[in-house]
Amino acid sequence: MAVQWKRRLARSKAGYLFLLPWLVGFFGLTLGPALASLYLSFTRFDLFRAPKWVGAANYVRIATDDPNFMASMRVTFLYVACSIPLKLAVALALAMVLNRGIRGLPIYRALFYLPSLLGASVAVAILWRQLFAGDGLVNALLANFGIQGPSWISNPHYALWTLVLLSIWQFGSPMVIFLAGLRQIPADLYEAANLDGASRPRRFFSITLPLLTPVIFFNFIVQMIDAFQSFTPAFIVSRGTGGPVNSTLFYALYIYQEAFSHFQMGYAAALAWILLLLIAAFTAFSFLSSRFWVYYDA
Repeated sequence: MAVQWKRRLARSKAGYLFLLPWLVGFFGLTLGPALASLYLSFTRFDLFRAPKWVGAANYVRIATDDPNFMASMRVTFLYVACSIPLKLAVALALAMVLNRGIRGLPIYRALFYLPSLLGASVAVAILWRQLFAGDGLVNALLANFGIQGPSWISNPHYALWTLVLLSIWQFGSPMVIFLAGLRQIPADLYEAANLDGASRPRRFFSITLPLLTPVIFFNFIVQMIDAFQSFTPAFIVSRGTGGPVNSTLFYALYIYQEAFSHFQMGYAAALAWILLLLIAAFTAFSFLSSRFWVYYDA
């Protein structure tokens, strides 16, 4: 038995050698830090003293004595619920326009995809903050029509919606995926529908939308995970405070505040693991519910 195992290992040596860089990265940069953060979530650790084991005290505090936790959850859920449907709707609408075979399609596709590359950057977040400031370009344009706009990012009623708008502006990535999905729908289905006298809305709801549900599902999962982890726009626009009045206190920003502003690394690790479990739960629920609305032709 030992001889057979040695022979198998000798035959697989080259394969394991090629896998070595990935294995080092996985255990050293992914699994190792994840297990370390799981341990730290059960400790009191402030970067200046050694971690002290406190059991489930961090999780008990999150559940019973942390109003900022609930505030950040409320803001994050509202952001996810509003930004994802609007972004996917805009992406699908533009993908259908580009799918008509217009001239210069690669140029338009690149231009529309560009915001997705730049949208999460610090520079664009700073630009967004300047656009929606009290003396920014948005209010300057409104003044031309006799409208006096507020300082959007300083008003708790509007601050979050400026970040939702920034998220919608980053529609390029799901748009390109929608465009690829539209190209896979057989043209003979539309021809048959035309012969039957189906209107354009009927063709969309009876052919395009059902056959596009796998692509919609994929885009939804990717955008949902990304939205739950959104950090840079809120950090830059609110200057790291999550204000005004916690209206832009995203959950990822709250984790950052606890870790690097208050130096509560153990507590921040507990918050991070709750975020992981939350994303996992929503992803699992999405996969379970997909059997009722995602259509696979096979």
